[in-house]
Amino acid sequence: MPAQTPTSPPPLLYADTERSADALYFGRVSVPDPFIAFAARGKKYAVVSALEFGRVKRDSAFDRVLPLEHYLAKAREVWPQRKPGPAEIITLLSRELDQPAFTVPEDFPAGVFQKILDLGVALTLATGPLFPSREIKTPAEIAALREGNRCSALGLAAAEHILRASQIKGRSLLYDGKPLTSERLKFAIETACLEAGAISAHTIAAGGDQACDPHERGSGPLRPHQLIIVDIFPRVTATGYHGDMTRTFLRGHANDAQRALVSAVRSAQLAALKKIRADVSGRTVHEAVTATFTSLGYETKHTSRGSTGFFHGTGHGLGLAVHEPPGLSIRYDTPLRLGTVVTVEPGLYYPGLGACRIEDVVQVTAAAPKFLSKFHYVWELR
Repeated sequence: MPAQTPTSPPPLLYADTERSADALYFGRVSVPDPFIAFAARGKKYAVVSALEFGRVKRDSAFDRVLPLEHYLAKAREVWPQRKPGPAEIITLLSRELDQPAFTVPEDFPAGVFQKILDLGVALTLATGPLFPSREIKTPAEIAALREGNRCSALGLAAAEHILRASQIKGRSLLYDGKPLTSERLKFAIETACLEAGAISAHTIAAGGDQACDPHERGSGPLRPHQLIIVDIFPRVTATGYHGDMTRTFLRGHANDAQRALVSAVRSAQLAALKKIRADVSGRTVHEAVTATFTSLGYETKHTSRGSTGFFHGTGHGLGLAVHEPPGLSIRYDTPLRLGTVVTVEPGLYYPGLGACRIEDVVQVTAAAPKFLSKFHYVWELR
């Protein structure tokens, strides 16, 4: 459901752009500290300190950029007994612009929210996305997402190169004469992304049973003949948009069970891709994956010790946030909309055997989805 209707109050934000994709989307400029941003009477406003004023005025999408210091001084005059902050400044501007109400996102700071209400400004809490338009990507956003995935692919290539160059010595993988660890592999991945203009934080390079926890980043030595999940989701510094790609590798020789596992995951991904198009629900896409796994004999179980099999969604939206609407899972009954972007990342996880996940990024069209990511699927590196 859209967070705003034509009669809803305009949006109000108090956040930094590092943690708020909405703030970056609204102003199209990076601001590292929380700042006030809102709409009133058809225009976009920002209130920033002298430290940011010139840059935000020059580079942002705001129609008016206002000096924080001026409104702090004014707030001290109006409320001499208070220590003024964002709530007082928002109240002053509400009165100045004759804008008595705003809509705020669900993650709006609770303390500031209450102070604004106490000062007499009406606030409506959004029950869904503050900016539903974020879901439909423009051509410029698609280009930015392609760039994010180009950086992801460079990270995957760096990981593959190191794995291929590593030597098998018993139960060890040696690279440049030293044990190859998850940490060394992640460093190479993150360096490749950084050189390409993106920051890859929380990179996953997990092998063996570690990879059976989907968000385990990986630590310690990587072993030969074990499945290794590499999941890279960098943020492009220039735009704030992300890539998100996963491949599973194995250095050495796979056994039949490992080959069957990887084949099943790839089959499930292809089944999902065949379903993705406008007006098909995320749930339908997800069910194509679960049906594929069931038909191939891969069970999902939930126990007190954890889950095995396929126990996460098939995919999620991608943009200024790594996870955003829409979703490909049992919870998303709403039809996919033309122009949205989703990841497609089925996986299987069985301690003792290992884990596999394969992830690509596509744009939803009226027909076959359009790939925004590109990397090969060769996984057994002998």
